[in-house]
Amino acid sequence: MKVVFVITGLVAGGAENMLLKVLQHGQHLQGATVITLRAGGDLLPKYQAAGIHVEALDMHPGWPNPFAILQLARRLRELNADVVSTWMYHADLIGGLAAKLAGVPVAWGIRNSGVDERLTSRATRGVIKLCSWLSGPVPDAIITCSVRARDLHVEEGYRPEKFCMIQNGFDLQKFAPDPVARETVRAELGLPEDALLLGLFARYSPQKNHAGFLEAAGLLLKMRPGVNFVMAGVGATGDNVELRGLIERHGLTGRVHCLGLRHDIPRLTAALDLSCLASIFGEAFPNVLGEALACGVPCVATDVGDSEAIVGDCGKVVAPGDVRALAEAMQAMLCLSAAERQIMGARGRERMLEGFEIRQVAGLYEEIFKHLSSLRQG
Repeated sequence: MKVVFVITGLVAGGAENMLLKVLQHGQHLQGATVITLRAGGDLLPKYQAAGIHVEALDMHPGWPNPFAILQLARRLRELNADVVSTWMYHADLIGGLAAKLAGVPVAWGIRNSGVDERLTSRATRGVIKLCSWLSGPVPDAIITCSVRARDLHVEEGYRPEKFCMIQNGFDLQKFAPDPVARETVRAELGLPEDALLLGLFARYSPQKNHAGFLEAAGLLLKMRPGVNFVMAGVGATGDNVELRGLIERHGLTGRVHCLGLRHDIPRLTAALDLSCLASIFGEAFPNVLGEALACGVPCVATDVGDSEAIVGDCGKVVAPGDVRALAEAMQAMLCLSAAERQIMGARGRERMLEGFEIRQVAGLYEEIFKHLSSLRQG
């Protein structure tokens, strides 16, 4: 079975990381080809190191180029693809149309639970609307990782009978409780071993709402002096002028450690007392929450995508954009004893073990691809 994956790009994001994990852990996906609409990306070296063949159409951002669709269709025929799996809106549109031209079954991938019109380009909104119109004739299946993402897209006109649900999975050997990480990360940051440490791990983007998180952090610091914060992700660096200004404005200088893109997220996550998600839109199944629970770390999150279902009784969930509620939720969690938070985290770890192991999840993708491949053979 030859599966070709089409994805918008390989920036360090949740969808891009999940595709990498599916390819690494799928028993029957070795030899798969990944085609990106845009060249390069922070994760390209990781894909290459894993032995995954990556090609790029090198498209420019904006509206899809009809010539790129024809170019991709020709390449799918050359690769003798049995199934095409597309990830994210632009790839769904371009990869879906190319697959139809090549006569290959296609599974779209919805990794987003909606957009904020104020922060999303008109071109992207247009692509989403076009995909809703084409969701009947183009995809043979639509795979999503989130109940809320499915429901919101059905409201937008996507065909409900096409949807399949596969929640995100995690490498539960990498993401695991690690007392040593707690000590070494604090030593790296110059903090005492008993320092309270809260983390926000996300690329610097309006969607991720670093501004709201830092405002909430400033309020929390007034309630609980001595708490510390760590941020990691593309753009979350000390030389980010806008981010540095936010830190200063909220009286957090010296309290926030900005690490930028890191490749030791399991270690950093296991070191936290609380993992935080402040996003205001667009999340489907936030990976950071599953990763934190896998490490036995409770969470405080905004109610975007399936956050409430993921966190459950292992933390607190507040309304998106409610900065004071976010601060109060963090304070309530820190008012618990370390033992109480540890018990809460252990419940989260057990939940991840029950149904979110990455090999199981990769197997679900393979089952869908096998089914679609049989349609082509038939």
